Amino acid sequence: MKISGVKKIKLNIFKNNKGDLLKFISKKNSFYSKFGEIYFNEINFKKRKGWILHKKNTSIMTVCFGEVKFKLIDGRKKSKTFNKENDFTLNKNNHGVLLIPPGVWFSFTTNKKKSVLANFINSVHSDDEIIKVNKINNYEIK
Repeated sequence: MKISGVKKIKLNIFKNNKGDLLKFISKKNSFYSKFGEIYFNEINFKKRKGWILHKKNTSIMTVCFGEVKFKLIDGRKKSKTFNKENDFTLNKNNHGVLLIPPGVWFSFTTNKKKSVLANFINSVHSDDEIIKVNKINNYEIK
C-alpha cells in the first residue's frame, strides 16, 4: 500500500547536445505552496542518511546527480497508512520529484560514487521542526 500523501511526479527533461536541462520546480506546479529553503545533500557510496521527519514542512526532493534510493515510513499515527513503507529511486532515467508530507520518516542512500539531491521545503529550516533518529522499525542508520 502506498503511503497516503506521498507522490512521485515525473518531470520533463529537455534534451540539448550541450547538456540536458532537468526541470525541478515552478510556481506553476500544483504541488508548489511557498518557498522556504532549498538545500543540496551529497551522499557518498553506500552511505545512508536519515532517519528524518519534518513536523510541518513538506519535502519536495529531486536528484541532481547520480542515483538516490529512498526508504519512507509513515509516522503519522492517525494516518490510514501508519507504519506502511515505500521505496523510491530517482535518477536521470527516472527523473521527477518526490513529495514527502510532514510526519513521514525518510532515509536515503546511493550505490554510486557520489550522488546529490535537492530538497525544497516550504519554510526555513529549524532544528525544532525536524526529528532525527538512527533507528525506525528494524531499519538502523550507521
